[in-house]
Amino acid sequence: MTLVAADYQKVFQDKIAALQEEGRYRVFADLRRLAGRFPKAVNRVGAHEKDVTVWCSNDYLGMSQHPVVRRAMHDTLDTTGAGAGGTRNISGNTTYHVALEEELASLHGKDAALVFTSAYVANDATLSTLAKLLPAAVIFSDAKNHASMIEGIRRGGGEKRIWRHNDLHHLECQLKEYPLSTPKIIAFESIYSMDGTISNIGAVCDLAKKYGALTYLDEVHAVGMYGDGGAGMASFLGVADRVDIVNGTLAKAYGVMGGYIAASRDCVDAIRSYAPGFIFSTSLSPVLAAGALASVQYLRKHDLERALHQERAETVKHRLKTAGLPVMDNPSHIVPVSVTNPVHCKAIADRLLEQYGIYIQPINYPTVPRGTERLRITPAPHHSNQDIDDLVTALSALFAECPLGEFDRGLVEDPARPTVTGPGLQYPFRFARA
Repeated sequence: MTLVAADYQKVFQDKIAALQEEGRYRVFADLRRLAGRFPKAVNRVGAHEKDVTVWCSNDYLGMSQHPVVRRAMHDTLDTTGAGAGGTRNISGNTTYHVALEEELASLHGKDAALVFTSAYVANDATLSTLAKLLPAAVIFSDAKNHASMIEGIRRGGGEKRIWRHNDLHHLECQLKEYPLSTPKIIAFESIYSMDGTISNIGAVCDLAKKYGALTYLDEVHAVGMYGDGGAGMASFLGVADRVDIVNGTLAKAYGVMGGYIAASRDCVDAIRSYAPGFIFSTSLSPVLAAGALASVQYLRKHDLERALHQERAETVKHRLKTAGLPVMDNPSHIVPVSVTNPVHCKAIADRLLEQYGIYIQPINYPTVPRGTERLRITPAPHHSNQDIDDLVTALSALFAECPLGEFDRGLVEDPARPTVTGPGLQYPFRFARA
C-alpha cells in the first residue's frame, strides 16, 4: 500500500476558495494614517495612492492624534527606548505600567487594575482563569458577547449557559436553576459594538446580588466615552460600584494599544498570579503605556471630545435616516447600516472606496450572524459637515443603484434588542458631568 502525504497547500487553497465563493473573504485596505489630519488617510493600491476619509475607525475620539498623547510617547521613547524587554515578571515591569494601572483602578473606583497587551487577551485570559480558580462555577454569557469572551469561557472548560441578548427574564430563569451556593459569573458587555445596543447593567447587578453571582462587564466600547471622566457606561448609569470586574481597552477611545481589567485587589492579584496569557506575554511597550496613561488622564479632565463625538454620531444617524437609508436603530454612538448579504455588502464598500474615497469596511460573518451583514459607521469629532454630506451623498447613490431587494427579505428584527431602561438611557448622549 502506497501512502500519499497530505496536500497541505490544497487544503489551505480550498478553505480560502470557500470564503471567496461565499462572498466573505476579507481584503485589508492598505492605509497610511496622516498625523494631525484624522480621519484622513492615504489608501495604496499597487503603485497608486489616493486620499480617503475613514468612517470605520475605533479610534473614536481621535486620541491617537492628540498632541498630549504623541508627546508622552515621544518623551518616553527618548527616555526608555522602544520595548519592555520581557514579561512583567522578568524585567518588563516599569513605572509607566504601574502608573497606568493605578490610574485605571482610580478611573473605575476599584482597588486595582491589570494591563494586558490587548482587551482580547484580557478577556480570554481572565475568563478562562476565573473558570479554573472557581472550578464549580457556571458562567452565564450574553448571546452577543465578543469572540474574546466566548473563547475565554470555552478555554476555561467549566459549565456555561448562553442567555438571549439583553433578555433578563431568560437570564433569571437560568440563574434560578442553580443553588445559591453554586459559584456564578455573569459575563456581558455594556455596549455591543456591532448593533450598538446597551445592556441594563443595574438590572443585571440586581440579579447577580439575588443569586450570588460575580459580574464581569466588558466596557471596551464605552470607556473614555461615557460616564464620569470617561469611566464607562456603568458609571454613566450610576452603577459602577456594583460591577465586580471591568474589562476595558486602551486601543479605541484612548487611541493607543492594550487592554485591562479592574477589580478588587484580591481578584486582580489572583489573575496576575495564575493567568498564562498574562504571565507568559511580553509586557506592553512602556512607550504605549505612557501614551495610554496620558490619554486616560486627559479624558478624565476634559469633556469636549466626548461632547463633539456624540453630536457627530447623532447628526450622522439623523442625516442617514432622513435620506431613507436602513440605519439599525440603537441608543449608542454606533451607526450600523443594514445590507444583509455579504456579496452586496462588499460591493458597496468597494465602490465607496474606489469611487468616492470613503473607507468603510464591510462587516460579515463570523463577526455578525449570516443575513445581518452591514456597514458599521463610526463618526468621530473630526468628521466635518462636508465629510457627512459626502457620506450621505455616496451611500444614497449606491443604495439607489443597488437596492437591497431580495437581500433584505430574510432580516428578522430582534425584539429584545433596544428594550433597556434606566437612568439616562432615554438620553444616551447626556453626560454624568457638566
